Amino acid sequence: MLICGVDEAGRGPLAGPVVAAAAVFEEGFSDPRIRDSKALSEQQREKLFEYIKDTATSWSIIAVGPRRIEQLNILQATKLAMKLAVERVHADLVLIDGNQPIISRFPQRTVVGGDRLHVQISAASILAKVWRDRLMRVVATRYPGYSFEHHAGYPTPAHKEAIVRLGPCRIHRRTFSGVCQVGGSSTFTNTSPIDSNLG
Repeated sequence: MLICGVDEAGRGPLAGPVVAAAAVFEEGFSDPRIRDSKALSEQQREKLFEYIKDTATSWSIIAVGPRRIEQLNILQATKLAMKLAVERVHADLVLIDGNQPIISRFPQRTVVGGDRLHVQISAASILAKVWRDRLMRVVATRYPGYSFEHHAGYPTPAHKEAIVRLGPCRIHRRTFSGVCQVGGSSTFTNTSPIDSNLG
């Protein structure tokens, strides 16, 4: 049986996309190195990212950008990213981290705390986290001053201070508290060609 694990990264940030990943392994696959991405160092995640891509039966990564997040809300945008990730793999069963089912042609099961319980979900959490962190480091070069390379868009004190000082940029989520209160729903600074890739 082919089992697909699905997880996301980036629900909580004030900026950037929400990213979902799907990773498929044969039933019975095990590797103690593959754990919840939050329990690993950045170096460990980076190494496992390549290992998972080479070892998985199939895998996919999908990003849903800030404009779509604003349009749908973060929960629905996350479920959309998960749905699209699952559509790009083949599996007999889908295990979804959390308690929210998704639209899928495959049988599915939600698992609260699944990134600590199932290697497939752990692998997906690593793929999503590493891909998103890499993207936010690229974004940081296009929007200097926000230090996205350090906080990946999460609401750290330094990030909040930068929003107050510089105003929101194009990859900020305008409907999120901490962004709309500072810059309004239509004020942007530091436009960049990357906007079209994250919309």
